Amino acid sequence: MQRRKFISKTIQATSLVTMTGIPAFGMGNLNFLNKDLFFKISLAQWSFHNALRAGKMDNLDFAAKARSFDCEGLEYVNQFFMDKAQDKKYLAEMNNRAKSEGVANVLIMIDREGQLADVDSKKRLEAIENHYKWIDAAHFLGCHAIRVNLGGGVEKEEATKAALDSLQQLSDYSQNSGINILVENHGGFSSDGLWLSNIMKNVDRENCGTLPDFGNFCIKKNKERECIEEYDKYKGFAEILPFAKGVSAKAIAFDQDGKETTIDYLKMMKMVKDFGYTGFIGIEYGTTKGNEEEGIKLTRDLLIHAGLQV
Repeated sequence: MQRRKFISKTIQATSLVTMTGIPAFGMGNLNFLNKDLFFKISLAQWSFHNALRAGKMDNLDFAAKARSFDCEGLEYVNQFFMDKAQDKKYLAEMNNRAKSEGVANVLIMIDREGQLADVDSKKRLEAIENHYKWIDAAHFLGCHAIRVNLGGGVEKEEATKAALDSLQQLSDYSQNSGINILVENHGGFSSDGLWLSNIMKNVDRENCGTLPDFGNFCIKKNKERECIEEYDKYKGFAEILPFAKGVSAKAIAFDQDGKETTIDYLKMMKMVKDFGYTGFIGIEYGTTKGNEEEGIKLTRDLLIHAGLQV
């Protein structure tokens, strides 16, 4: 996708706002200055998890969908092609779809392959080996990374040792293929910014880093899946951002002006820019409620607006 062409498409919308006084958010057009962004925009496939799970959308349609939102990159979720990791014909078709739409394959988010911080060495080794095929798949697709989770820990000290061992083994395996191993703040100890930053300081692998998510700082939930212990999202984000090789722009809910009600996007984007990050930022509309396409549009517009304001 030609980014300058994408940005110039919104000049008329900007002029319209200036002349009419119509608010920027909620008008259905992007309103930002005629200048380039300091980052590239990708789309996390999780944004379509309702449609994919319901069979209303197929994994192979993802590239075209992302392109329709003017996104430049694709962040896949392995759950939506779980049995295709070693199917080269299928992966080749994924490559063809991405190429035909002019979008880049960025990463694969890995779930349901075991707990990488499990103290049980046998279970953890199985989880590590389960990830190998996804590293190979990411390499085949031309991605730069896979995203992993550090779940399974009970005691912090034991979880730290287990997580470090898992990340080192995965990083060593993926080194020759040029794939980065990225840890997302994704619940449990990984949503503790200090804990995860300590992991990164000690992992001692160039191709291991973080995928900081604007949200996902809930450490503990109750039986109703409500958060009962949450880490300060801005403190946590700042702690894991120095190790970032990707960034995830989470959005859950919007007000009538199109602003995210749970996250200060300006504050988050200022940290990203001040850190000097210039890679992909992935749109992730993360709720099970609401219209997914509308949520993606609102997240994209807010991300661009905030990115140009900082």
